Amino acid sequence: MKDAGNGKGTKAWRSLIKFNILIGPGYLFCAYFTIFAQNLTKIYLMSLLVIGTVAFDAIETPFGKTDKIVGGAATYASLAASYFYDKVKIVAVVGDDFPEAEIKDFNKHHISTEGLQVKAGEKSFFWAGKYHDDMNSRDTLVTELNVLADFDPIIPESYQDCEYLMLGNLQPQVQQTVINRLKKRPKLIVMDTMNFWMDVALSELLDTLKMVDVLTINDAEARQLSGEYSLVKAAGKILKMGPKYLIIKKGEHGALLFGEGKIFSAPALPLEEVFDPTGAGDSFAGGFAGYMARVGTVSFNVMKNAIIYGSALASFCVEKFGTEKIRNLSKDEVNARVQEFVNLAKFEIE
Repeated sequence: MKDAGNGKGTKAWRSLIKFNILIGPGYLFCAYFTIFAQNLTKIYLMSLLVIGTVAFDAIETPFGKTDKIVGGAATYASLAASYFYDKVKIVAVVGDDFPEAEIKDFNKHHISTEGLQVKAGEKSFFWAGKYHDDMNSRDTLVTELNVLADFDPIIPESYQDCEYLMLGNLQPQVQQTVINRLKKRPKLIVMDTMNFWMDVALSELLDTLKMVDVLTINDAEARQLSGEYSLVKAAGKILKMGPKYLIIKKGEHGALLFGEGKIFSAPALPLEEVFDPTGAGDSFAGGFAGYMARVGTVSFNVMKNAIIYGSALASFCVEKFGTEKIRNLSKDEVNARVQEFVNLAKFEIE
């Protein structure tokens, strides 16, 4: 048996076999079982770390409006990921106005909140927005950074087992800080960003892109970042900036995956009702990262499946305001929704 990293595994086993000749076969079995158990423990302990905002939103769409409800990129992403992986951990910051019941709800979904900072005497990040009739464009009515203004992402020691990292939409410098504070580079780093950072922190954003494996952005952001209208040309330019894979979200028109010289187009699911698209992109990214962590293999083909699972969670998210729909899904509901996506793209040529 050879260790995937450097061949030391082969030498170790040769030594064990020689030692076994001297003291008997029972030792070799015990040694094999010990190494197997150690590797199994490492696999079992691998975690998915989600960095982003945990916040309050107030949302108005053509179908209704809400008062303050829980939102934020890390909230949507971690909840979505929890349906596929049970070792999700978040790093975020809130004020002491954030309800304890909401933190317990994270824990109920097997999401560790050890990295959730609660700032005494301060308020949580708050955003209010109003969507237009097409549900694709919106106006920001209120943005109150509050605790987010000086957010310093502290990584607890228990989070250093991170093998999968989901960087939610935050200042690029904060995203870099998270990567640099991990003692070992994760197997997969997924990053989300937005046009705002392209406008005000492009240099830092480009530096961050060199540190990640997967970038997920929407079609308008892909065009802005690349300067190309064609999404195929845009993808080619962006992949040269650092990431190995690029996901371009196209809202009601699905998503595109680029990487390894290949392209995959995922469909969008036609829905009877869309109430609130606010957390759809974050739910998509969380579902994608959660599925990748569950499978444990990084490849274009696995990512194709991950995009479908992420799309399924996003489709649930938009059916209610905020996180309401993605809080209490059953495994059967998720599997049935995934099958609907499969059926959309399944056909035979006669």
